[in-house]
Amino acid sequence: MSDTMNRVLVAAGLAFVIGAAAWLEFLGIHGVYWLCIIVGLAMIGEFAYCLWNAPRAVMFNVKNLGLFGLFLGLLGVDFASLLTLGHRPMLLLFVLCVICAADVCAWLFGRIIGGDKLWERISEHKTWAGQIFGVIGGTVVAVLYGYLTLGAFAPQLLWIGISVSLLSQYGDLTASFVKRRLKIKDFSHVLGAHGGIIDRMDGWIYVLPLIWMILA
Repeated sequence: MSDTMNRVLVAAGLAFVIGAAAWLEFLGIHGVYWLCIIVGLAMIGEFAYCLWNAPRAVMFNVKNLGLFGLFLGLLGVDFASLLTLGHRPMLLLFVLCVICAADVCAWLFGRIIGGDKLWERISEHKTWAGQIFGVIGGTVVAVLYGYLTLGAFAPQLLWIGISVSLLSQYGDLTASFVKRRLKIKDFSHVLGAHGGIIDRMDGWIYVLPLIWMILA
């Protein structure tokens, strides 16, 4: 099976899982909440597994220990955020749409336009053009989502779209930096060509705590 076909099939599977959770919500069952719990625990478990299998020279580096501790703590905060936001499926759907749009636009326009690298030492494929169009794409989707659900233009969604899009990309960069320090390409291969759970969810890393604090 080609890498492209593998990515398509896994993406379709992920879409099915999200759709099933949304259908359970429609039936009065908290599918999104339980999916959030599973994903949150899976991210923490996946990173713990990476640490367990890391070379001793990597693990016993003082700087690495501090970084890994902070990242594990951040994943813990994300899990706590998911426990709260899991009861707000429409809010999570909004954030998911914005992050996916930012991710896709950053990848697509980054490949089409190219140009200067955003932070080549951490991620050799990310460009400034990709980041700019990622923010634009995420913001457009945020405004469209508001228009479809509220029936009117909501100006505040411009700032929310920009913030979520930017934070999602910096979450991706943070995860890439941690992988560089661990000397791995992906956190796992549970999602095939997509990598691990954290590889797919790294855009949430900073977004979830921010939304949790705003709601609090």
